[in-house]
Amino acid sequence: MKLALLGYGKMGKEVERIALERGHEVVCRINSMEEWNDEVIKSADVAIEFTRPDSVVANLKACFRVGIPVVTGTTGWYDHFDEIKEACANGNGALFYATNFSIGVNLFFEINKRAAQIMGKAGSYHASMEEIHHTEKKDAPSGTAITLAEGMIEQIPDLARWENQESSATDALGIVSLRLPGVTGTHTIKYTGPVDEITLEHKACNRSGFASGAVVAAEWILNKHGVYTMKDLLNT
Repeated sequence: MKLALLGYGKMGKEVERIALERGHEVVCRINSMEEWNDEVIKSADVAIEFTRPDSVVANLKACFRVGIPVVTGTTGWYDHFDEIKEACANGNGALFYATNFSIGVNLFFEINKRAAQIMGKAGSYHASMEEIHHTEKKDAPSGTAITLAEGMIEQIPDLARWENQESSATDALGIVSLRLPGVTGTHTIKYTGPVDEITLEHKACNRSGFASGAVVAAEWILNKHGVYTMKDLLNT
């Protein structure tokens, strides 16, 4: 499979390493739209996009325009989701997006939902979350944190919303976002009660899990049309 890498930072380089190990070829590496070349991009089978929230929408639309399926791990663009879904449909394109491509994190999503379902029935615990990422991550809270929060709000009757700060409100899930040097990604959920505290945590040790999942998604989306997530991949 021939891949175009949109974004050649730390994640892009790790995706390249994994892709080459799996026998794929990287035909181009693009860091900005100024480097975009339709003919070069068209030589790829799939594009893998890890850039920035302010670049991702233009990148996705450009892929749809030239007919290249695209896998994106960039977060912070979901306010434009309906716009992107429409552009994908109009271009008969294919999009695979995920807040996190790690298989372990996607298992954590399911564990989190089940725990929230149980804790919601207990009634005497206050839920909170902390997420820590590297200083280069621009969006906060992380896409992973938002997915976890949505899973909790879905299962806990008293929760109606999340806030990107500590919160004592009974209907709000407070998410504290920290940006520290050299941190790959840690998400911690706490249920604090009058006599004890229960903690769930996922800690990424390196970027390999994210990169591997993105390459597997690129393999999976080849020759497909539509919008897909990790649930689609894991359920096949």
